[in-house]
Amino acid sequence: MSNSDSFIDEVTEEVRRDRLFALMKRYGWIAVLVVILLVGGAAWNEWRKASARASAEQLGDAILAALEQDDAQERVSALTAIDAPTPGGKALLHLLTSSEQASAGDDAGARNSLDAISADAEVPEIYRQIAAYKALTRGGTDITVEDRRLRFEGLATPGSPVRLLAEEQLALIDIETGERDAALTRLRALLEDAEITSGLRRRATQLIVALGGTPGEVSAG
Repeated sequence: MSNSDSFIDEVTEEVRRDRLFALMKRYGWIAVLVVILLVGGAAWNEWRKASARASAEQLGDAILAALEQDDAQERVSALTAIDAPTPGGKALLHLLTSSEQASAGDDAGARNSLDAISADAEVPEIYRQIAAYKALTRGGTDITVEDRRLRFEGLATPGSPVRLLAEEQLALIDIETGERDAALTRLRALLEDAEITSGLRRRATQLIVALGGTPGEVSAG
């Protein structure tokens, strides 16, 4: 009986082995393909990371070389000649270019560079809002008071990285249009905001005093 059981077990094991070999012959290529894809995917991912790192380093070197030029206009020319490979890189280039254009006295060119960022849907939202804010502050007489007010209100929405700065500009517009009480209300709300910076707190307090308000009326936050 024991020999019979042993014989049956051996036959069963052989059948299982034969089935396994048959499955491997039939579907083994799938396992090989999976291994190739995994190895290839890992290699491609590493290559992509290395390529992105090298590209970023090249962009950084080109920017540093451009900023080393002695004249502001030369720096502008060098920066505009750089080809950034990513939307974020392009935004950075435009921000730097606008700064150098402003230094060279080209306010219109600076605004155009900033507008190019804020109008580019591929650029991360934080860069677009910063660019839109900076363009508005350089608007001068080219933008009407009401247009500036509407645009700054659009930047003063919750979650915006320039929300408090936009609120400050709206207070300045209130002062510009003779709306003293509205300006004081806005400035006092700024001082109560938990996210206010020390610099903005100082400017808001100075404006309140200049408008005849009392800093003591506002909570220290």
